[in-house]
Amino acid sequence: QLQLVESGGGLVQPGGFLRLSCAASGFTLDRYDISWFRQAPGKEREKVSCISSSGGSTTFADSVKGRSTISRDNAKNTVYLHMNSLKPEDTAVYYCNARVEYRVGWYRGYWGQGTQVTVSS
Repeated sequence: QLQLVESGGGLVQPGGFLRLSCAASGFTLDRYDISWFRQAPGKEREKVSCISSSGGSTTFADSVKGRSTISRDNAKNTVYLHMNSLKPEDTAVYYCNARVEYRVGWYRGYWGQGTQVTVSS
């Protein structure tokens, strides 16, 4: 069964930090670009960060830039999102997405089930 599983969410105090993990099973991530998205209640899904298949390119949304890092460990088939200086507005369900272009203009992608992050005192 091909799936992505996120973990590491939970309740965190403002100013705190967390590490989210996105682990793949049934396939290897090394050819996939991996993105983290989040969706807060009543809001559209927002792309938070992305790392290329090689790990050589990363991008961040302005809302998390400067306080987040993304990394991948292909040996563990896992991608990580570190966030610090957390704010209540970071509260959301965080999803990871794996996408590969298997033919020019054709993509295959997978989504995880999400992990809840709540930032509150």
